[in-house]
Formats: sequence, structure tokens, C-alpha cells
Amino acid sequence: MASSYTGNTTDLVRLDDVRTAPRVYAITPSDLADALRLGWEDFKAVPSHAIMLCLIYPAIGIVLARTVLGYSILPLLFPLAAGFALLGPFAAIGLYELSRRRETGEDASAWHALDVTRSPSFGAMLALGLALLVLFLTWIATAQAIYVSTFGNAPASEIPSFLSQVLTTSQGWQLIFVGCGTGLMFALVALGVSAVSFPLMLDRHASVMDAVTTSLRVVARNPATMAIWGVIVAALLVLGSLPFFLGLAVVIPLLGHATWRLYRMVVERNPNPPILPERSTTRRHAADFPVSLFKGRRET
Repeated sequence: MASSYTGNTTDLVRLDDVRTAPRVYAITPSDLADALRLGWEDFKAVPSHAIMLCLIYPAIGIVLARTVLGYSILPLLFPLAAGFALLGPFAAIGLYELSRRRETGEDASAWHALDVTRSPSFGAMLALGLALLVLFLTWIATAQAIYVSTFGNAPASEIPSFLSQVLTTSQGWQLIFVGCGTGLMFALVALGVSAVSFPLMLDRHASVMDAVTTSLRVVARNPATMAIWGVIVAALLVLGSLPFFLGLAVVIPLLGHATWRLYRMVVERNPNPPILPERSTTRRHAADFPVSLFKGRRET
């Protein structure tokens, strides 16, 4: 006699979730080099699109740098530059879409980067992006507290004197070690929750919980390799920030495209990829407004 299942529906759903969880693969540092190479190829293939998407980030960086100098809170300039690593995964969501379209042979243009807003998981992306923003603001507040506890409330008014204070005094070296150590903790948290979360949400329309769980599984499966990836990301972002943040116009799209390629290497492909609805091509006339807002309208 065939055995019958006596469990409840919830158990079936949980078993199904386990079966459909994406498999994660082991990767090596050479795979990181391949991801960067493929990301560079994506950037060269659509350079105008990437630059258009990323011009705003160097502009924001310049404004932040000017604000820091203007308000004599120079010690926050480096934490602001390093903090781009926390926000970068969310800032590059449009770049993931461009890499996805190029990978599948679809047309790729600046407007196609906005297709990410039509994804069913776009709300989840915004939620995780907000969480990263909170992490970024917490890091800035922590960096300020570390500086005040080390040097007090005296403002640093000039760059040469500030650098001399940091690099030639025991308090300065204490600030460097404590600040970098604390920043490393923030970076590890950001890397764990967002290493592949946004590409996964774009590709599989995953929820925040599923995306973060998979990202943590990727890091747990490849701790050394993902640590190297985190160092590469941080180093490139700092280098891109040095010339008044202008280098981010190249660094951010490169890392965005490379992150998508890395996601493809470390997470199994979806056998049934979801398809976004096509944009409506029906011509709209100004005279139809506001009747065109109602779905039941008959064409005459």
C-alpha cells in the first residue's frame, strides 16, 4: 500500500523552499580576475550608459568633500570615501540590468537601466538599500565619535596640519588602527548581506530575506575569496575617490558590472528566469487624458 503524507501544508511549503533554494558554488581568486575582466568588457561595450548612470556619484562626492572642508570636519572625508563601499551594491542596480541584457543579447541603453524599477522585487531592493543607508550613516557617526574620543572637539582646519597630526603622533596612529578596525567590521556586515543580494533580486525576484540568506551562504562557502573581493572593492573605491571622487565614474560601473559577472559564477542559474512585462508601445494622445487612466476604456 502506498504511504500517505500526514504533515500539514506549511511543511510542504518549507520543503519546497529548501528544494528551490539556489545552489552556491566555490570560486577562486582567478574567478575574481575573470569577473573584473568581464565587467570591464561590459563597461567598454556600453561606456556612455555607464557614465550617464554614474556621473551623479562623483558629483555627490565633490559636494560632500566641499561640505566637509567648508564646515571644518575634515576627519570625516576618509570615512565618507570608504563609506561608498557600503552603498555601492545598491547604487549599481541599473548596471546589473545592463550586464544582464548584454549577457542575453538584448538591446542595452540608458533607458533599459530603468527597467529595474519594473521588477516585482524593486520594493525589496529599496528596502535593502535603505538598510545599507542606515549602516552608512551609523558608520559616519561612529567615525566621528572615534575622532572626538581621540583628539577632542578641536576642528581640523587645514589638510597639511591634519595629516601631520594623524601620521606623526601616537593619537593619530591610534585613530588609524581603531578607525580602520571598526570600519572593517562595518564592511564585513555590508559584504555579507549584499555580496550578491541585489543581482539575485533582479534575476530571481527574490525577497530581501532570501537574497540576504543566499549572500551569506556565498560568503560562508568562499570566505577567503570573498574577503579578497571585499579588499579589491574597497581599494578601487578609495582610489576612485582620491582625485576629488571623479574616478568613481569608472570604478562604480566597473564594480557594478563585475558584481553581476561574479554573481553568475557563484550562484546557479535560474532554470525558469522570470520575464519582465514589456513596455507599452501604444501611442497616447494628450486629448485622451484623463480617460486613458481607466483600464476599461474602449478604443474607438
